[in-house]
Amino acid sequence: MPPELAHYLHRIDDLRGQVRELIADLPAEALNWRPLPTTADHAMNSLAVLAAHVAGAEQFWIAEVIGGLPPTRDREAEFATIAASSAPLVARLDAVGAMTHQVCERLTAADLEGSRQAHGREVSVRWAFLHVIDHTALHLGHMQITYQLWQGGVAKASPRWFQRLPRAS
Repeated sequence: MPPELAHYLHRIDDLRGQVRELIADLPAEALNWRPLPTTADHAMNSLAVLAAHVAGAEQFWIAEVIGGLPPTRDREAEFATIAASSAPLVARLDAVGAMTHQVCERLTAADLEGSRQAHGREVSVRWAFLHVIDHTALHLGHMQITYQLWQGGVAKASPRWFQRLPRAS
């Protein structure tokens, strides 16, 4: 695997792992809680919705756009997610992670130079990877704040940047 791709994959795994750890032990009540319970266009999302959306977006951009796999994403369903427990969300994140690894294992340095079609637009493969990183990081931040509000101001411990660096081989 090209080193650049390995770095992208490490960041995506790290961010997805932080999402996973944040929700893994939460009860359904916490997963489905919305800081402001409204259904307007800009409703605040629950942890369950955000976890489902992060998984759906990663699958779309990496498996479907970059990897060329058949489209299966139902974005609207992500935003309607109501979780009975964290287990299905964790399983979904893990399955998407495995799919991401399968796609990345097939890619070459030449593939990183290419482009793909998404929503009627051409995007570079590098842009798609960076978009997944950016998008997941944004929603992880939303999730951390929602978690902290649910816990009455107590944040879940999160690894520092230097603790998340790839291990030297």
